[in-house]
Amino acid sequence: MTLLHYAPPTEPYLSIVHQDDALLVINKPSGLLSVPGKAPEHYDSAWSRVCRVYPTARIVHRLDMATSGLIVFALSKTAQAHLQRQFERRVVRKYYRAHVAGQLPAQRGVIDLAMRCDWPNRPRQMIDLIEGRSAQTRYQVVQQQHGSSEVLLFPITGRSHQLRVHMQVLGTPILGDKFYADDAAFAAAPRLLLHAEEIGFLHPLTEQPINFHCPAEF
Repeated sequence: MTLLHYAPPTEPYLSIVHQDDALLVINKPSGLLSVPGKAPEHYDSAWSRVCRVYPTARIVHRLDMATSGLIVFALSKTAQAHLQRQFERRVVRKYYRAHVAGQLPAQRGVIDLAMRCDWPNRPRQMIDLIEGRSAQTRYQVVQQQHGSSEVLLFPITGRSHQLRVHMQVLGTPILGDKFYADDAAFAAAPRLLLHAEEIGFLHPLTEQPINFHCPAEF
């Protein structure tokens, strides 16, 4: 993937939502990579910014560059393993808020369509019911406006670009999506209107449920 004119936002430089002995939670802005890219000019990322303050920070999961919202970092190898197991076992509770073009087919539903990488057009992904990997998303419409809808998205699986592709296949692409929206939907917003708004899991030290919420700015 080639990033042309990578200029991530710097205000705020790092928005910390929570920090304790085991983990750190931040609100990543749209336009910032979760982890460094291969080129030196793409080193600036959520992880590299966190490491300037917390050098032991370790990756647990990622968000697309264009997606904003909550990212969890572990502050030790043990905490990282604990948190990653929860993601692998799909016990992490999370949802995203999105504004999409048009109206969804129902007020709530589940999209169950396998996906794979669209290799000639990377990093784009595509629906492939034969060779794709299982992908499920639950959705719930919050409100409908003229020509658009606000929706909560609950990923059951965690495929790359899953929410973006599943919204596109319903004919309701996420506004501002340069990969999957049509021209009108892409031009309708200055950024991808997708935000990781809430996440919950078991704390790696106490084993007690912990939950974080960060409202979408849009």
